[in-house]
Amino acid sequence: MDVYVYEIDLPMSVHEMVTPDTADDGYTVYINRRLSDNKKFEAYHHALRHCVSCDFERADVQQVEVSAHKK
Repeated sequence: MDVYVYEIDLPMSVHEMVTPDTADDGYTVYINRRLSDNKKFEAYHHALRHCVSCDFERADVQQVEVSAHKK
């Protein structure tokens, strides 16, 4: 699994975004560059948990974030 990470400007309410790349079964993670280094680290690990857990293939979308925040 390939994971590409970019820092971009996002609204402060958005720490990260993840988009699956179906062409190579990888992911692109966008981290909010306005965050502190510690928050960027947390956002990256949060996004990575979604990738490793195959959350983008799940049907119960509402449960995905609940589960991710418990880990």
